[in-house]
Amino acid sequence: MSFIYAPLGFRCLHETPSGYPDGMRRTLRHENGRTPDRLGQQAQPTLSFVPRSEPAPHRQWGNNLDPAAVTQLENACQLPISVRGALMPDAHRGYGLPIGGVLATRDAVIPYAVGVDIACRVKMTVLDLPTSTLDVGEDRLIGAIERETRFGIGASFKRKRDHEVMDADWGFTKLTTSLRDRAWSQLGSSGSGNHFVEFGILLVESDGLSLEQGRYLALLSHSGSRGAGARIANHYSKRAMALHPELPQELRHLAWLDLASDDGQAYWTSMELMGQYAAANHACIHRHIARHLGTEVRLDLENHHNYAWKETHDGAEVIVHRKGAIPAGTGALGIIPGSMASSTYVVRGSGNAASMNSAAHGAGRVMSRSKARKTLDWRDARSRLQSRRVTLVSAGIDEAPEVYKDIDGVMAAQADLVEPLARFEPRIVKMAPSGEPPED
Repeated sequence: MSFIYAPLGFRCLHETPSGYPDGMRRTLRHENGRTPDRLGQQAQPTLSFVPRSEPAPHRQWGNNLDPAAVTQLENACQLPISVRGALMPDAHRGYGLPIGGVLATRDAVIPYAVGVDIACRVKMTVLDLPTSTLDVGEDRLIGAIERETRFGIGASFKRKRDHEVMDADWGFTKLTTSLRDRAWSQLGSSGSGNHFVEFGILLVESDGLSLEQGRYLALLSHSGSRGAGARIANHYSKRAMALHPELPQELRHLAWLDLASDDGQAYWTSMELMGQYAAANHACIHRHIARHLGTEVRLDLENHHNYAWKETHDGAEVIVHRKGAIPAGTGALGIIPGSMASSTYVVRGSGNAASMNSAAHGAGRVMSRSKARKTLDWRDARSRLQSRRVTLVSAGIDEAPEVYKDIDGVMAAQADLVEPLARFEPRIVKMAPSGEPPED
């Protein structure tokens, strides 16, 4: 499927000095309110936004999507830097770009289109333990989770975990230098919000995973770059917004950084470091839990979202932001979780060019956290968990199964994006306890 790029649709309203990008108007006013005939020291530039004549092309997967999420993607496609957009079937409202939003841009990166929890990811480890351990050894499995990771927004370890990511260069900006020690203390922790660690049964139903078809005991985790990633996201989002005061309110959180600029390069390098750090976080969780249980690893799988990639689409290099969406190129393996009471799918990407080789990253919320706290109670949620034979160690009511879409409906809506290979059924679930501020 080919796309015709919509023109920028920006016009220069009058002659302006070089260096002002398309889509901005420069007006010059003297301090007495009159426009001077020529530039002088008293001239003050003011930038205003001129909408493009047509949005960048975009399409969506799924029906009855959150209208706010649809509007957010449409707004993103009005940016002068936007090339193409896509909306996944798990979409719901976020800051700037919606969760489940995919946006390709030209020579620029948008911090809020990457997301606050930079490089958040999901990792699965198949362990060399019998599935009966979930019944006869439940306390042992719960003990391994509680001893080998930490939950909560400020969770950390007194005895720091070892990983080569802490030997990487953290000194390329003052901010990353200042974050290193805190990041090290949080290495191997799980955070809060929708982050979890679970044990369950993996049902392998197709070839493609280096495992014979059958049932396996597996460990599944979801978390990201913790406090360090959030600090980087907030810092560069504010910087981008300061550089683009011309953007209207509805586009303010879509402010971008030019990749050729110092800020753009600093953010990109910081994002890449947070990708390495988030991967190390999961590596530590899984390594220490497997070691605690005294078992070998039979298979490791992982993928991440909340990231930006340099990719080629329609013959041109673009920056593809996947906020709450995963890469799904031809043959790429991915993990798409449901809720604590529903299946997680291991998938193989179909390489659909229309979605820019992307797919949903999970079930997607249908209820806000505040509404969940006001309207849901644990009696109903625990009844549902019991019917699925799920032991919940801890979680807030704002993560109850009812707050998420039906994962099977999401998978059906993206049948042209991914192919299911296996299904994970959760049996033991631990999340941050009630009252913890979310960091997802």
